[in-house]
Amino acid sequence: MSTHAGAAEGAFKVNSLILDNGASPLTGIIVWDTWRSLWNSFIFSTALILAPLYFSWGALLVFLLLSAATLCAGHSVGFHRRLIHRSFKCSKGLERFLVWMGTIVGIGGPLWTIRTHDTRDWSQRQPACHDYLAHRQGLLKDAWYNLHCKFVLDHPPGFDPGKEILEDRFYQFLERTWMLQQLPIAIVLYVIGGVPWVIWGISVRVAACTTMHWFISYFAHTRGPQSWEVDGAGVQAHDVPIAAIPTFGESWHNNHHAFPASARHGLYPGQIDLGWHFIQLLQRLGLVWEVNVPSTLPPRQGITALREGAEYIMHRADER
Repeated sequence: MSTHAGAAEGAFKVNSLILDNGASPLTGIIVWDTWRSLWNSFIFSTALILAPLYFSWGALLVFLLLSAATLCAGHSVGFHRRLIHRSFKCSKGLERFLVWMGTIVGIGGPLWTIRTHDTRDWSQRQPACHDYLAHRQGLLKDAWYNLHCKFVLDHPPGFDPGKEILEDRFYQFLERTWMLQQLPIAIVLYVIGGVPWVIWGISVRVAACTTMHWFISYFAHTRGPQSWEVDGAGVQAHDVPIAAIPTFGESWHNNHHAFPASARHGLYPGQIDLGWHFIQLLQRLGLVWEVNVPSTLPPRQGITALREGAEYIMHRADER
């Protein structure tokens, strides 16, 4: 988490957020997020009703391949490890392609994703955090909150992800049209495989990916193994080992909270991180460079090792 001087006197910046003495993660109201709720309701209902009627092995394969491609290249690598944490460098063209892939996962646009991520991350690292942002509600209530509602802070931080993102017309376009980005894919799927491919390649895929994203976030902040503790944080992260493969390494969330700028999330032997392997492939092809791992980052302050030998992760030189 980086901190530097903000534009306004007395304010400072943490990631994409501009904070001042009034910004607080504790008070606000939970309101219905109309368009997101309608979108998720439509996607989920069409998936549940139509998927059994239009099942085919080809449609299932399309679902699996598109889910894997968009979650790995788009959500994990494009949105999270590149756009949000800048854990590696690449050309603007490749970044835009990866961000588009992240957008067609169907959860939200790039600017919304950055702001939502950074607000939750900032809130969880405070000594106290609102129950909504800490996932302290029961499973069903938390699902309703995160898939159909939004939390409006009484005193929110400002938002400035940088001109290269905020003023990028392509990202602005994706932000306005993130739901409509499914249409060209649906047309291609319909031409090739008909209605079954559309139902499984769009509705089932988006419903499954959206649900998994919330589900892993819920468990990654409530229970599971830990190797690190972020000092002073009101909400600690946990690893969710069983979800390592379908999340492409995103479920090693305790590691990620300890080293947010690392492109590698699975830090220990046996911790499968397919998103990291995809970045390694891009690096070998010369498409990405300056890839961050714990040993190449500045010394990490403010974390306590909970696992024997965990300190070694910060110093080992064989990760690249």
